[in-house]
Amino acid sequence: MTTHDDQHHDQHEDQIGTVAEIMKDTRIAVLTYLAGDGSLVSTPMGTQDFEHPGTVWFLTERDTDKVRAIQADPRVNVAYASDEGWVSLTGTARVNEDREKLKQLWDLSAGAFMTGGPEDESNVLLEVTGTSAEYWDTPGKVTSVIEIAKGLVGRGTPDLGDNDTVAL
Repeated sequence: MTTHDDQHHDQHEDQIGTVAEIMKDTRIAVLTYLAGDGSLVSTPMGTQDFEHPGTVWFLTERDTDKVRAIQADPRVNVAYASDEGWVSLTGTARVNEDREKLKQLWDLSAGAFMTGGPEDESNVLLEVTGTSAEYWDTPGKVTSVIEIAKGLVGRGTPDLGDNDTVAL
């Protein structure tokens, strides 16, 4: 017999799976953090890995305004967009000095944007721990275009897929 808790757990796992798929389909995410003057700053970042949508890894150089701002106020948002949908991941970021993890995640794209290599002390990991993710799961690119067009010509409210927020 399936209980309400089992159904809730299954739905939660399905939501986490949807968030993970959208994130996997997005090579470049947009990281937003608070600058020292309180303004929001957004920057493109290549997601190197995520073990679960609640833990995302980026590579960055230590001596940057971004790292200094995150060390002062670790609250961040990471946005992902692909043909599969959109994810807005809310959480905190911190500099991680794990050299083995950095070596594991280092690839040609990192070498193109960062000086030195994974053993260079000026290169660090930025670990984002998500607390929640809002997602929009689209029914596919062509279907989305058709639905938007229906809305524009006044033929009802477009069905742009599922939207929900999931705790991580």
